[in-house]
Amino acid sequence: MGHVKGIGGLFFRARDPAALSDWYRDRLGVGGGCSADDSAPVNQWVWTVTGGPLVFSPFKADTDYFPADRQFMINLRVDDLDAVLAPFRAAGEEVITKKEWDDPSVGRFARVHDPEGNPIELWEPAQAG
Repeated sequence: MGHVKGIGGLFFRARDPAALSDWYRDRLGVGGGCSADDSAPVNQWVWTVTGGPLVFSPFKADTDYFPADRQFMINLRVDDLDAVLAPFRAAGEEVITKKEWDDPSVGRFARVHDPEGNPIELWEPAQAG
């Protein structure tokens, strides 16, 4: 029996796919041609990521954890939440943080939105100690 080894892609609709792809690449280093590992070869179609935990979880249809008019929320694992948030803050864009989201055993969280209003949760995992 075969086994799924990970997520191979994330595809979603956009009003302006080219502009949104540019935004993700420029603001977050996400998407084709990006690599989380500077030593990895770059491929224009692939985003090379660093292995680690990934939560795959359906939420109740009436959840208030992310906006009701959105069917999904992307969660991106980061190594330095404050550094990743700096360009959002410099641009005067909304950054949402809540004390109740953070947990010393899980990590720190923040929420931002892409130009088309899709929620993006940024997660800095707790350091193994």
